Formats: sequence, structure tokens, C-alpha cells
Amino acid sequence: MTGTHTRVATGLDLYNRAAADAAATVIARYSTSFGLACRMLGPRPRPHVRNIYALARIADEIVDGPAAEAGLTPGATAALLDQLEQETHDAIDRGFSSNLVVHAFATTARECGIGADLVVPFFASMRTDLQTQRHDAASHDAYVYGSAEVIGLMCLQVFVNAGSGHPVAPAPELIDGARRLGAAFQDVNFLRDLAHDRGVLGRDYLDVSSAGERARVLARIDADLAAAARVIPELPADSRRAVTAAHDLFAELAARLRDGDGSEERVRVPDAVKARLAARALMGFGPREVRA
Repeated sequence: MTGTHTRVATGLDLYNRAAADAAATVIARYSTSFGLACRMLGPRPRPHVRNIYALARIADEIVDGPAAEAGLTPGATAALLDQLEQETHDAIDRGFSSNLVVHAFATTARECGIGADLVVPFFASMRTDLQTQRHDAASHDAYVYGSAEVIGLMCLQVFVNAGSGHPVAPAPELIDGARRLGAAFQDVNFLRDLAHDRGVLGRDYLDVSSAGERARVLARIDADLAAAARVIPELPADSRRAVTAAHDLFAELAARLRDGDGSEERVRVPDAVKARLAARALMGFGPREVRA
């Protein structure tokens, strides 16, 4: 009761739906491309994938500027990230959070078998953004694992386990494919955002200072995309088309990065090409071939 005599519908089911709606709103505001891919998922995995990406987006925003714009010091920003991680662990344990996005993620984690083994490295990578400005090969790989590969693994847990009632471990080849697809996505974004990361955020994830080093990164992306493409057909049918569309979008971005000159202009895929890639995936075609 809230100060009037009108009875308001309540209960955990309603709260869960409100939390899922909040996560969907976060995704819709931040990524039109990801929103399109999510709509291609079946109704079984779709809300869970949104829940995962909404939490990831909130953590990303804490370290990428909005917190600082709000006046938080670096120390306060780090403390806020720590609080978000602790609240996430607590919500998974108890099944409830007063933070709607965290609550949405926790419902997914509990249903699909996402545990601390994936949550901890994710937040460790987010924390790295507050501490490390320049990455070498080892720190790059650790960062990519926590920031991208574990997101792919979380989504794989959803694809395999959503609605099952008894989460199981995915097949090893699917685990490898999920990791490599996540790594490819992250490296593509690093190349696209070189100028912004260096000039605005003061970060260098790739240490790319020559055409040869840039070509090396693109070759790694192609190898990861090719490896992921080989196992995407083994995913459940209600997830396969969306993952194919995402794979093909990033393969297109990689191709455009290769054809570009490495300038500061951010490479994009025109909407008409995105629509063609999505239509191709919806028609049931497999991932496009990537020469590795």
C-alpha cells in the first residue's frame, strides 16, 4: 500500500517481469545492432541474453565516463564498481536485488547456471579499465577473456539451459566457439575504437602502431570468426539465427576494417547491409565463410 487505498498488483513474478523490462530498456537505449540480434532470438533465450548484456552495459558505463561526468572521483568509481559486483554475487545467492538490472541478471544466472567463475573475471576486466592504460599481449588476453569471452560463455549457458530446470555444462566445442566469437567481437571493437580509446579514454588495448601489427590483429580476428562459424550450426535452433547474424555483422566489420586505411573514422556497416545479413540468417543460412 502506497498512500492510497488502491490495491496494487505485486509479487515476485511481477517484480521479475519489471526487472526484465528494465534490462530490455537498457539494451534498447544503448545498442540498435544488439537489439536487432536479440529480437532474432527465440522467446526462450531472448530475455536472458538481454539481462546479461544489461548488467555488462551498466558496469561498462561506470568505468567509461558517465560516473566521472557525474562528479565521482576515481576512488569513488572503483568503489561503485565493487558494490555492483558484490550486489551481483549477493543477488545470485539470495534470488533478489533492489537494483532491477542486477535482479534481472540474477534470475538468469540462477536458472541457467552462471556462477562466480564467470562473474568474477568479468568484473576483474572492468576494474582493469580503472587501473591499466596500456596493454601488452598477456594483459590484452586476460582483459578480453573477462570482458568478452565470459559474456559469450554466459550466453552459451543461456542457449543450452534456459527453461531446462537443471543446468548442464555445454559441450567443449561450443565453449571454445563461444570464447573465440567473444574474442573476435572485442578485437573488432578495439580496432574500430582506437582513436576514441586513445584520445578520450587514454587506453591502448592492442598496441597497434604499424600496418603489420594491424594485419596481425585482423588475421587473429579472422581465425576466431572461422572457428566460431564451425560450431554455430550446433547451437539450439532458437539461438542459431541470432548468433549467425551477429557473427556475419562482425565479419563484415572486419572486412571493412581490412579494406580501410586505419584512419580515425569509425567503421560502420550501413543499415541496408545489416538488414541483408539479418535476412540471410533468418532464412536459415549458416555463418558466412571467413578465410583464416
